[in-house]
Amino acid sequence: MEKPNVIFLDAVGTLFGVQGTVGEVYADIARKFGVEADADALTQAFFHHFKAAEPMAFADAEPTAVPGLEYAWWRAIAQQSFSTVGALEQFQDFEEFFASLYAYFSGADPWFVYPDAYHSLERWKSLDIEMGIISNFDSRLYTVLDALALADFFDSVTICTEVGAAKPDPLIFATALEKHGCPATAAWHVGDSYRDDYEGAQAAGLRGIWLRRPQEANP
Repeated sequence: MEKPNVIFLDAVGTLFGVQGTVGEVYADIARKFGVEADADALTQAFFHHFKAAEPMAFADAEPTAVPGLEYAWWRAIAQQSFSTVGALEQFQDFEEFFASLYAYFSGADPWFVYPDAYHSLERWKSLDIEMGIISNFDSRLYTVLDALALADFFDSVTICTEVGAAKPDPLIFATALEKHGCPATAAWHVGDSYRDDYEGAQAAGLRGIWLRRPQEANP
């Protein structure tokens, strides 16, 4: 198999995942604010609203507005999730809770790196293959990569909220390729979503590689 010029990877669900479940994290932090909610029900509600939401891509938004738009996008999903499980009215200050929750996912504590990730990255680095990330996560990704000691592996990071298009939209792949001056036919993209990562990459002209992981989502 011919060596690619660039290997792109998805982030959440491919390189790293959530410790436990999203519902467990939501419930644990909510408990600190005096709110009791069932973790399993929260997980189900989260995935329902996460999948139903419009893509987190803010076409034509000013760059300075993007962080606030990201925050509001995730706040809506958290609020809907707690409402679905009948726990929203328990909060005395949902804004304070969500600010704490959002900040928590900016660091290392809620995440774990998949055991095969470092090994693969080290191998590709030893082969002098450029690497980049293409992700539908938000701008917290930069601090998470630093916290998990992953940032130094990557020559580029391309996220949906900065491009204004989310995978599987070809624009996000094209934007990432431009950063490397690489034609699509000389690049691979590895990710855990069949639709977003595999089919999206193939449609954009890259070699798509589907990595089957347990179901994950960006919290």
